[in-house]
Amino acid sequence: MLLLALDTATPAVTVALHDGDRVLASSDQFDARRHGELLLPAVDRTLAEAGCALGAVTGIVVGVGPGPYTGLRVGLATATSFGAALEIPVHGLCTLDGIAYAAGLDEPFLVATDARRKEVYWARYADARTRTSDPAVDRPADIAERVAGVPAVGAGAVLYADTFTGVRTDLPEHQSAAALAALAAEKLAAADEEGFLPPLPLYLRRPDAQVPANYKVVTPK
Repeated sequence: MLLLALDTATPAVTVALHDGDRVLASSDQFDARRHGELLLPAVDRTLAEAGCALGAVTGIVVGVGPGPYTGLRVGLATATSFGAALEIPVHGLCTLDGIAYAAGLDEPFLVATDARRKEVYWARYADARTRTSDPAVDRPADIAERVAGVPAVGAGAVLYADTFTGVRTDLPEHQSAAALAALAAEKLAAADEEGFLPPLPLYLRRPDAQVPANYKVVTPK
């Protein structure tokens, strides 16, 4: 097993190579506006550090979000392209699940990431491997009573610490492809194929760009 994992659903442009037992190499950069520029060089750098060729990879792992449109599409398009070119499977995982796995908690908690527009993407977990709710997008004020005092991890929880009053600043704040790859390796070793998602974007809301309401339609004379 040789898994190439990547995720661009958050400001983190993160890549890792995992052999089924351990992470061989990884790259983590943070830039919400340069996913397209940073991702492929990060893949090349990670493969070079591990001394592996892309052709040796046996599976792709990709974070499917939730996340903003542009960044999320970069990772998914790259993952599906690699999968098609190499004729290997592409395994989708919820981005929040990777952060939860990295947190390593064995008690109920929340994961929240910054969704911009003064909103967060978030989900509940029974432990680091078990999500108990579908990912959602909400304004922090609208969920304050539901999340107050519950242990919470992620950049969204840190950003809105007045709402996520149980925020754990000692735990990982950002997505890590290394954690995503390790979670996928566990699922594959356990033959838990149902634990994966199709490599399709999990947006949860409409895009920022909209067709103007009074758009003039031009028809041939």
